[in-house]
Amino acid sequence: MKFSMIPILLAMAIPACAQSTENDILLKHWKTSGTFTIAVANAMPADGYTFRPVPVEMSFGEQMAHIAVADRGACAVATGVVAPPLPEKIAAWAKDPEKVDVDKDTAVQFLTSTFAFCEQAIPQMTNTRMNTVVGNPARNLTGGEWLWAYFTHTAHHRGQAEVYLRLKGIKPPDYDF
Repeated sequence: MKFSMIPILLAMAIPACAQSTENDILLKHWKTSGTFTIAVANAMPADGYTFRPVPVEMSFGEQMAHIAVADRGACAVATGVVAPPLPEKIAAWAKDPEKVDVDKDTAVQFLTSTFAFCEQAIPQMTNTRMNTVVGNPARNLTGGEWLWAYFTHTAHHRGQAEVYLRLKGIKPPDYDF
């Protein structure tokens, strides 16, 4: 009985090619998170960026800047890719948040560039960084854990921002999986 191994090998290769890597999975969720976070940021009118429900809370603009600063740092630490410098207004806010307000244009531009940086950096993360403790040893996080931790951090602050929108009578955008 004569037969060719080629069809068998091809049948075995198709599922292997279809499998996602951990980087692919992280990237998929970071893209969705970025799109949704930017939609939440855009839902607040420019004059609502200084709104805070109580004095001890961050303003809406500060929530957006905080998300982007944290994500920028986490993506850089996790992947080893050097983050772009902070925009001037964000650097001034980070230096003295009580004296500098974060306006809508600055926040949306910074969120957009931060998520673009993460989308470019995540595919470059090596398996070694994915599975090795990186960054501050006291944090004891692998590269993969940094990305999942800050994905969760983003969801937390974006959820707060959605409450801010509702307090202003604005329906937040729907999450798109």
